Amino acid sequence: MKTLLLVRHAKSSWDEPGLEDHERPLNERGLRNAPLMGHRLGERGTIPDLIRSSTAVRARSTAQLMARAMGLMHEHVELDERLYGASPETILDIAAEADDAVGTVMIVAHDPGLSDLAYSLSDGEIEHMPTCAVAEFRFDAETWREAVESEPVDTRFDTPR
Repeated sequence: MKTLLLVRHAKSSWDEPGLEDHERPLNERGLRNAPLMGHRLGERGTIPDLIRSSTAVRARSTAQLMARAMGLMHEHVELDERLYGASPETILDIAAEADDAVGTVMIVAHDPGLSDLAYSLSDGEIEHMPTCAVAEFRFDAETWREAVESEPVDTRFDTPR
């Protein structure tokens, strides 16, 4: 089995209008929700073996806060600039690059790519990924390439609210 966790970054701040989009930090709600969602995953025993995050400040902060809440070190988070503004196909390609010994991969990225991918993988059940939402897809596959080219056998969806 392979498990793919898709995480939309937590709520970001718009307090600095001149700040580049890539540099926007999390706001107070985002700083609360990211550890909350990491804690929920940890309580369920869904701990990623690998976390890949967009390089955007709000995404990498979300990934690091969630990792810490699951008892993982921030070094567990790998940054990948391709995840900033990534299409669903790019997100799947990045997941497929994981070593096949890895059972669970978490991808922390952005919309619209994440919502489009979650919609597709869930046969339309997940219409939108709000901030800090986690969509979990389990695949009956031995390799990550097989996983991303197949239909999930189980889907789970959670939001901070």
